[in-house]
Amino acid sequence: MFEDMHRLSGTKQKLIISVFLPWVLSMLFGGSPLISFNIAWLGSFFIFYCSILSPIRCVSTDASNSKRAMRPIVLLQLVFAGFMCSTSIFYFLDHLGYEFFTDVNRRNFVVNTTTYQLANCQRYYVLAHACLVAGLVIASRQQITVSYVLSRKSDSALIKASVISFMVSVLLSKLPAFVQFSLMLRYVAEFGATLILVKGLHGKNVRMVLFGGGFFLYNLLSSSLTGYKEGVIIKVIILFFILLPYYKKQVLALCLPTMLILFYILPTLATTIRANVWTGDATSEQARNVVYQTLISADPLDEISNTNWIFLEDRFSEIGMFTQYVSFVPFQHDYYTSEILGNSLAALIPRALWENKPDTEKLSMQRVYDSGVVNRLSDVSAKTRPIVDGYLAGGTVGICIVMLVYGLTAQAICNQAERMFGGYETGCIIVFNGIFQQLWRGNNLEFLINNVFYGYLLMLFLFQVLKRFDVLSPVEPQDQ
Repeated sequence: MFEDMHRLSGTKQKLIISVFLPWVLSMLFGGSPLISFNIAWLGSFFIFYCSILSPIRCVSTDASNSKRAMRPIVLLQLVFAGFMCSTSIFYFLDHLGYEFFTDVNRRNFVVNTTTYQLANCQRYYVLAHACLVAGLVIASRQQITVSYVLSRKSDSALIKASVISFMVSVLLSKLPAFVQFSLMLRYVAEFGATLILVKGLHGKNVRMVLFGGGFFLYNLLSSSLTGYKEGVIIKVIILFFILLPYYKKQVLALCLPTMLILFYILPTLATTIRANVWTGDATSEQARNVVYQTLISADPLDEISNTNWIFLEDRFSEIGMFTQYVSFVPFQHDYYTSEILGNSLAALIPRALWENKPDTEKLSMQRVYDSGVVNRLSDVSAKTRPIVDGYLAGGTVGICIVMLVYGLTAQAICNQAERMFGGYETGCIIVFNGIFQQLWRGNNLEFLINNVFYGYLLMLFLFQVLKRFDVLSPVEPQDQ
């Protein structure tokens, strides 16, 4: 046993050292921004490989690769770091003078201050990615010891839990003080229903397929009419990742084409809904018909291509905003040091206990206004992400601390959820990813710390409720 522990410790050390190599190499080429940017950008894919597929990855002995795909080292990392580190290539291409869809040189490119700043920010990104993975790896366990298991038939329990979670989320949505709990429980219901759909397909259970499929389609259609792209993308990601252990070849074959189709359609869908529905000029269904006509019209390519390129190089990537923060701090404004953490701790206090509590939204947007990322008169909410808050709080050291703690916290909570709720399927897929889905993309620290703190309390509350009603029972010593 001690030899296995020593071997695992050595593997973790090798992996942690490896994931920092891209940042070190990109720093060595800091004088050449084009080379440095590309090393840092490609470095994130190297980190993906090392931590998920390579021989030095931290392998759990309780499941195969496909059956641990929704643990933080895979799913959370792919979504968080994929969005944070990989999407910047479109903004960089636009800066270089190329448009992805037409592949033409639109202007003569000259290396300037912005080029160096973009390379600098990409180096921050790959450093943050490495710190995130280091935190996940340090907190990972080779095998999770389950303390409680579902004491009833799991399929029936899943259906009941999904229905109850959804109904309670609807009720809580009517109470402003409990909105975040409403969202968490709704996500729990969505993950549970999607798992039911997949288990029904695999087991040829018509009842489970009808329930899970109906719930999934309802949520997918609802998300498509909100004017936001993220909801649809997340639901498809959830479906693919839960399907993976059962239909690995089919998922791998369909995943990339499906995502390409979504990225082709969703920017036009979201833009049309925002332009028509948000202004009150049309209903969601009418806006959806406009999108449909645009997509099937004789020559939609120019409009769709322009919309998609603007989405990819501007709204899809946040590196442009990051460069503004880096230009602002510390040259025009000192590091915020403990101010952001102080705001975050204050946000934890319920307004019922602090009548004059400052508005968290206004506090978190203040640094956005200060840096000039968004005009104060605009109604746009462009909140910072954890890596930006880490930089604003303390530069390179701030990024390392925030992202290391981010990874440690996510993995530690996932470990506890699996121990308390019967293992990977219920604990990780439904409870952890449902309640803590905010960790996938991150938010500014004021809202993120609040979400994690109250999400953790909700997880403990659900655990006590399920024990009280004998849905969870302790594992007998001989069964461990």
